[in-house]
Amino acid sequence: MADLSPGAITRRARTKGGIVTIVTVLAMLAAMGLTWFGLSANDQVSAGYDSSSWLWSLTRGELARVNGLTGKVDTRTQALVVSQGHYVQVSQSDRYLIVRDQNTGRISALDPATLQITASQESQAGLGVQVALHNQAAFVIDPVQGVVRQLDPATLQPIGEPLRYPPGITGGHFDGTGRLWVAVPSQGTVSAITPAPLSPPSGGTGGSGPSLTRTEPVAEAFHDLALSALDDGVAVLDQTNGSLTLLRGDDLKKVEITGAAGGELPDRTTGKDLAVTVVDGRKVYVISGDQVHEFTVPGAGGTLRPAVAWAGLFYVADDASGKVYAIDREGKLVNTIEAGKPGGRLDLEVRENQLFINAPGSSTARVVNDKHQVRVVDKFNDDVLGGDPPPVAPPPDPKPQPGKPGAPRNVTAAAGDSQVRLSWGRAAENLSRITKYVVEGDGRTWTVGARNRSLVIDKLTNGKTYTFTVYAVNGKGSGPTRKSNPVMPTGDVPDPPTNVKAVEKPDGTVEVTWTAANGQGRKITRYEVTAVTAGSGALIGTTNGTAKLVIKDGELEYGTQYAFTVVAVNDKGAGSEVSQPSGSVVPFTKPEQVRSLSAATVGTDKGTIRVAWQTPADNGRQITGYKVTAGGKTQTVTATNATLDGFGDGEIVSVDVAAVNEAGTGPKDTTSAKTIADAAVSNVSAAGATYKGFTVKFAYDDGGGTATCTVTINGAARAVGCNTGAGGYAVNEVATDSAFTITVSVRNATGATATSGAVTVRTKRLNGTIRCVGCSNGIGIYSNSRQQANEAVGDAQSGDTFKAFCWKQGTAGNQSGDAELFAAGENSNKRSDKWIQITYRGNQRYVPFIWLNLDDGDDYNDVPQC
Repeated sequence: MADLSPGAITRRARTKGGIVTIVTVLAMLAAMGLTWFGLSANDQVSAGYDSSSWLWSLTRGELARVNGLTGKVDTRTQALVVSQGHYVQVSQSDRYLIVRDQNTGRISALDPATLQITASQESQAGLGVQVALHNQAAFVIDPVQGVVRQLDPATLQPIGEPLRYPPGITGGHFDGTGRLWVAVPSQGTVSAITPAPLSPPSGGTGGSGPSLTRTEPVAEAFHDLALSALDDGVAVLDQTNGSLTLLRGDDLKKVEITGAAGGELPDRTTGKDLAVTVVDGRKVYVISGDQVHEFTVPGAGGTLRPAVAWAGLFYVADDASGKVYAIDREGKLVNTIEAGKPGGRLDLEVRENQLFINAPGSSTARVVNDKHQVRVVDKFNDDVLGGDPPPVAPPPDPKPQPGKPGAPRNVTAAAGDSQVRLSWGRAAENLSRITKYVVEGDGRTWTVGARNRSLVIDKLTNGKTYTFTVYAVNGKGSGPTRKSNPVMPTGDVPDPPTNVKAVEKPDGTVEVTWTAANGQGRKITRYEVTAVTAGSGALIGTTNGTAKLVIKDGELEYGTQYAFTVVAVNDKGAGSEVSQPSGSVVPFTKPEQVRSLSAATVGTDKGTIRVAWQTPADNGRQITGYKVTAGGKTQTVTATNATLDGFGDGEIVSVDVAAVNEAGTGPKDTTSAKTIADAAVSNVSAAGATYKGFTVKFAYDDGGGTATCTVTINGAARAVGCNTGAGGYAVNEVATDSAFTITVSVRNATGATATSGAVTVRTKRLNGTIRCVGCSNGIGIYSNSRQQANEAVGDAQSGDTFKAFCWKQGTAGNQSGDAELFAAGENSNKRSDKWIQITYRGNQRYVPFIWLNLDDGDDYNDVPQC
């Protein structure tokens, strides 16, 4: 076992790779030939993996292989369905696939050709232990213990002895040349590990282990370190002070980055550019050669994942929003990719010349090629190997048909003096309403109503044994009979119970009590209790001789009046007369759960949501109110809605609502809604400049509320409709050849105003030329749009050119005095009462439009009105 303790680690000699010989080239060509001619099943799989990647789906516990060129799934497997609902780490090469379950720690090797698990082993559960795989080299890194162990990627058997570092290492990622890089914060070093061959030259499964080939100091001991493997080397960020060390080939370079303390690096970086992401503040620092660029990622919060460099852009995943932002090194937002559900995890990996964006909790993924075209991937595509077969439609359930009723239940006979009291339970209706029960015995027949399941049969002989049968009748006919117990009428009967009382309880039960009956010398063995309601009476229960019966919750209908009678039965089976009824009670319990609970943002009020629901079943007692709980506070309302306020901006508020009646508080239902967040504005631009205006475009986020937008131009604010920002807000009637500074502000009920950075635009310049035939003294220029001698400031000669700004209504004056000009038809069609503001001798002056020929059509409407 290699000794990598602090005292033993020294700077190792650097080795240079050899020259690829013609033998190597021929060997490569031979391997390709074996692949194409089908001589190796594993090689066939390898060839099919070009531009592909295995992606995990959390909800189904399956892997899907995505072809990066087509953006489609070609294989699915549920070999790891035991990890359903768990996050996993997927390590893959063209030939091997290893998956570690982060919840259980189980590491599984899969054969991509058969999609079967070839080996498994356990590791410490939770985040920490990780698997690294490159070509045929696989490692398990235990950063807590400081153990780096090489494994056979198919069997997971160890290769050689593990390397041991001080506890608390970090990293464990392969660079493009196949070296594994590990950082040791306690020593401030980073080291490269070269894997051992998969099999020793002599064959078999043993052989030497991995070797430490390079160690470099990169930081002070006990500084926090982050590591990103490069195409040939490694980048190590000293997170304590923001210093970056780049090892590319044999070159070592230090870069100091102000503000990069606490930054993060992606596990792997391809290309020449490297990104350091500081989650707090959403800053990204791009190291490109000797230059360091800085930009801010849109949005808010600290849920960013490290920026991944890809084909000249930087892709930054924001788990909270479910978005991935594509940004160039100057900070320009190039694209926003909706990649998953807000709050879920987003995984980015550059592989096989594609960027794969996977949302493990979603059914879709994204593939981005090197031209930054985005394809949406359906990970659950069924039309592939391993896809779900089309569901077989179950045979239609035969529609139940009404039938004859079932037999009555518990037919019980109790003897009396020359009579029998018969009781029974309800028979099954079998989809047809029972209309009556028929009792037969002693050569007689009795008909009893469907709701009255008891009968007193008199005119019987004491000492004679009788048996009675009962059957039910519905719309389909008569059901089977049920016999009573044999019974012998006798004069030796107990007295009826007295003082029968009933009390309904909040838990839905009803307690019936009475004074014990006088058995007249015989033992009372049971009491039979009948529930009497409007139009019916039926046996509800018996006791073993005690003078109390508790009727279970659900045996009686809530909200219905009941009274109860009791019959005493002695040890000879003789029953007393029926007692006097108890007072009436109405069974009740707590109300049901509220129905159709919903919550919504109140867009016009800060920190406010509105909750509404429908009245549930009251279960026998009037609902007196509803308990509404949110933000740790409970209030009781009587309406079926409530407006709740006092929450934070953009807060997701969970609300519980439960109905209350005399019995107490019913079960709660829960919903949630988000309060309005601060509004935001982005992508402000001003374009389409003409002589007299331009168009302002912008994007905004109303934060879930009702937003108002303001466009401010050179300090003057204009209220505009926010929705005009997408199509463009046209700004008209401004001066030509003038610069305008524009900002856009958005505000909603949170009270915060989001204001964009300033953009500038300049309107087009419009020139005009003095045109006058025979005007030897020139054309008068005035300080106002009227021809008054005291406002004359000079003369312009024919052919003089001026910059025009706007036009103004003025007086005609003597502008038509040039008869020769008008006779020639030069200016006869021009309005003599329009004046053009021009720049004359450095000041804004006016000239009659009749003498000024404007460029671009000579139409005074080309310039705005002053």
